[in-house]
Amino acid sequence: MKKIGLLPRLLLAIVFGIVIGLLCHETDFELPVKLFATFSGLFGNFLSFIIPLVILGFIAPGIADLGAKAGRLLGITAIIAYVSSFFAGIAAYFIGITGIPYFLTDIQGTKVPESEGLEFFTISMPAPIGVMSALILAFVLGLGMAYAKTDTLKALMKDFNTIIIDVLKYIIVPLIPIHIGAQFVKLAYNGDVLNVIIAFAAIIAMIVALQILYIIIQFTLQFLFTGKNPIQSIYNMLPAYLTALGTQSSAATIPISLESSRNNGVEEDILDFVVPLCANIHLAGDTIALVLGAMGIAYITNGELQSFGEILPFIAYLGVMMVAAPGIPGGGAVAARGLMESMLGFSVIQLDLITALHFSQDSFGTATNVTGDGAIALIIDKINKILK
Repeated sequence: MKKIGLLPRLLLAIVFGIVIGLLCHETDFELPVKLFATFSGLFGNFLSFIIPLVILGFIAPGIADLGAKAGRLLGITAIIAYVSSFFAGIAAYFIGITGIPYFLTDIQGTKVPESEGLEFFTISMPAPIGVMSALILAFVLGLGMAYAKTDTLKALMKDFNTIIIDVLKYIIVPLIPIHIGAQFVKLAYNGDVLNVIIAFAAIIAMIVALQILYIIIQFTLQFLFTGKNPIQSIYNMLPAYLTALGTQSSAATIPISLESSRNNGVEEDILDFVVPLCANIHLAGDTIALVLGAMGIAYITNGELQSFGEILPFIAYLGVMMVAAPGIPGGGAVAARGLMESMLGFSVIQLDLITALHFSQDSFGTATNVTGDGAIALIIDKINKILK
């Protein structure tokens, strides 16, 4: 089972969940639905417990590392990565307010079932700290560690970071497909699954289209700054794009990304730090997916879209989250759940739907990330030549 990728496992779980839910609906047999609802409720409570710790465990060491290594080019690279993710979110919002009502009008306001009343039992797992408190504490600790003379706290946070990585890698990510499958059991049992599948298809199509457009925008902007042919530059990055489609991992694609950027004429000393760094902090593709996905899920479940005033702070914080997001498939979506709950008011079922949606397009999001890294490498290479 470990050899099966995350996306195939998720798709299998969704299919099995739909089949089980439909069978239970037709036979009026509720026991399997209750079993899945119980698991989903317990796992959802655990997610609510762990997410503030994920935020603290990744953002604090991430800020500390950036500060400790703070050279001019590294700082500029981090700023460009954040700005890229931020404007990816802004672009996603404006595409969403026009495209989502057009494509999803017929399934606006679909009822989605919550778990209450279906579980055999539930266990309360209150989070040790709120999401926003965790984010602020992460900044305070991260900045403090970056300029502190002692390494004691840095070592402690590194160990904490390792624990959180293991929790994500060995508990949360492997069980996410079952958790999502359980939600589709309830959707199918309540007769709402068809609308959700239609909505997923439309939202994913919009996400992938915008991701491809955003790659073109990034390389057009680098052309205006560096003069490098954008068409040839994108063509040279295609091996990295296609590799990322298969691996769903920016880190695993680094060797191909290095070669692709080398073919674009980026100097070796710039390649050595920009490509590995951006593989971890530049997640414009994920930002597009999460913003458009959150808007789509809100529209089909609540019947309305968020205003720009509501979505802007979310995008700003999400950009920070993406810079420090876990470097494992789907890790960014897990970390972002806390922001969606605290800032957008998402319910558990809405959070699970956006998680499923994000995982479903994760290959394309990762491919967008690594291809955009090539544009940033070209820009940093040009800046380096100017500063020399």
